[in-house]
Amino acid sequence: MKKHLSLLTAFVVLFGVSPVLAATNYGTRAASSADLTGAPAVRERTQVNYEKYTTRSTTRTYDEADAKNIYYTQPSNRSALYNQYDSGNASASVRTTRAETYRTELKRKYYLAHPFFQPTKGKFGSVTDLSYNMNSYDLVLNPADGVEITDPNGKWDMSQFSIKEDFSYGITDRLSVLAMARFDVSDYKFDWAVAPDDTMDDSGFNLFGLGFQWRFVDTTDWIATASAYYQYQQDISNNVILDLKAGYKVSSSTIYGLVRGWYLNFDGNSYGNGINGKTENGDDATFFLAYNTDADNTFYVEGGVGVFSVLDEDWTLNFEAILGNYDWHNQASLKAAIGWQPNDWFALNLYGRMAVWDSANGKDLSFWQTDAVDGVFRKMGTANIDNYSDASVGLQAIFMF
Repeated sequence: MKKHLSLLTAFVVLFGVSPVLAATNYGTRAASSADLTGAPAVRERTQVNYEKYTTRSTTRTYDEADAKNIYYTQPSNRSALYNQYDSGNASASVRTTRAETYRTELKRKYYLAHPFFQPTKGKFGSVTDLSYNMNSYDLVLNPADGVEITDPNGKWDMSQFSIKEDFSYGITDRLSVLAMARFDVSDYKFDWAVAPDDTMDDSGFNLFGLGFQWRFVDTTDWIATASAYYQYQQDISNNVILDLKAGYKVSSSTIYGLVRGWYLNFDGNSYGNGINGKTENGDDATFFLAYNTDADNTFYVEGGVGVFSVLDEDWTLNFEAILGNYDWHNQASLKAAIGWQPNDWFALNLYGRMAVWDSANGKDLSFWQTDAVDGVFRKMGTANIDNYSDASVGLQAIFMF
C-alpha cells in the first residue's frame, strides 16, 4: 500500500550558530529533539550571548601628546596658562607672560560593547538583546520505495524575533556571575513549488541559563577571559558551554582570538526539524527531517578571530570571523557591530551576522513520518539540502550600574 505524505506545518532550524553566540546574541541555533518511537518535541535552542570584558579601568598620567581617542580627557589641577604680575613699579610696570608646563590626567573609558566586558566589583551588568533571525534552505524529497510525495520540491523559511536578557554581577573586578533567559516569537514556513504552503507560529520562553566569567589576564598589552555556562532548552536539551578569549591591545584596538565548545544532552535520541500536521486523508501525523538519528548527545565547537576598535570617544567598531563544526555540518560566518556609548553606564550596539559558507549544501538528510495506525516513526526517504542561508541582525542595550 502506498503512503502519501502531505505538506505539513513545521518547526525547523538548527543553527548552522549561533555563536554563537559568541559571542554572542552570536545567531540562532534551533533544534528539535525526538525519540523516534514518538512525536518530536518542537522547541528552539539558541546560542548564549557571550559576554564582553573591558581593557582596563585604571587612572594614569600621560603627556598631552599621548591623549588618544581611547581615553577620556580630564584636566588635573590646571593653573592658568598665563601668569600675570606687576613689579610694583607704577612708572615702569613690567608684565610677563609665561607658558607653564602642564600634564593631563586621563582615564581609560570602560567600553560596554567591548568583547571582553564584564561588570566590576559590586556592580551589575545588563545586556538586553533584541534580534531578528532568518534561516532558509531548499530541499528536494526523494521518497523510498512504496512512498508517494505530492510535491517533492520546497523551501524551508524561518523568521524570528527574540529578546534575550543577560544579567551579571561583579563578585570581584575579575570574576562575575551571570543569569540569562530568552523569549522568541517565530514563524515557520514550507514554501512548496506546487502545493499550498504550510505555516506554523510559535512563541514563548525557551532558554534559561547560569554561568560565570573570569578575566584572568589584564595587563597593559594582553587580556584573556574564560567563561562557563549551563543552559536548559525547553523540551530540547541540557547544555554546557565553555568560552575562551585572548586579546592583544594595539593603540585604540584589541585584536583577539576565541574558541567555544558546547556539550548538548538531548531529551530524545535524535534531533532535527519536527513537523506536526495532517496527512491528505486528514489523519494526524508528524514529519521529522532528521539531522542525526543516533544522538543522545553531541558536541559543537567553533573558533575565530576578531578586532575591536575605538573610532572616537563615543563610537566603537567590532568585526569577527568564525569557523565552526556543529555536528552534522560546518559553517563559516562573519559578524560586524557598531557601538555608541555616550557615558560610563549605557551603550547601544547594532550588529549583523551572516553565514558565508555552509557544508549543509548537498547533504542528504533522512525524513520520517508517524504511522496513522500505531503512531510509530517510519523512514520515508531522504531530503537533499541546498542554498543554506543563516543570518541575524540585532540591537543590544547595555547597562552597568
